[in-house]
Amino acid sequence: QVQLVESGGGSVQAGGSLRLSCAASGHSSSSVCMGWFRQATGKEREAVAVFGSDGITEYTDSVKGRFTISMDNAKNTLYLQMNSLKPEDTDMYYCAAADGYGRYWHWGNYEYWGQGTQVTVSS
Repeated sequence: QVQLVESGGGSVQAGGSLRLSCAASGHSSSSVCMGWFRQATGKEREAVAVFGSDGITEYTDSVKGRFTISMDNAKNTLYLQMNSLKPEDTDMYYCAAADGYGRYWHWGNYEYWGQGTQVTVSS
């Protein structure tokens, strides 16, 4: 049973930074794509950053240059470093994992999800 546990969310002022962590356990596949998603109440879940099974990363336009996704394989942990935070980054953030080769942008491709961590940015 794959488990993903996020941590690191919180409240910051605009311009501040947060680092989200996602600890993974129970995964046995040799290839996996992982990503960070966010969702506001009443809105569709959207991809923020993706770490493909090939090691290539992708970002949604609104966070390019501000957010960095990375993975520590020794710790089975995915990170999202968020700098220069803006009020519009306020959302619930989710970590997700998908078996297989590739970089998946749509939330429907992911089988495993964490419980989410809230990020609130005040102006």
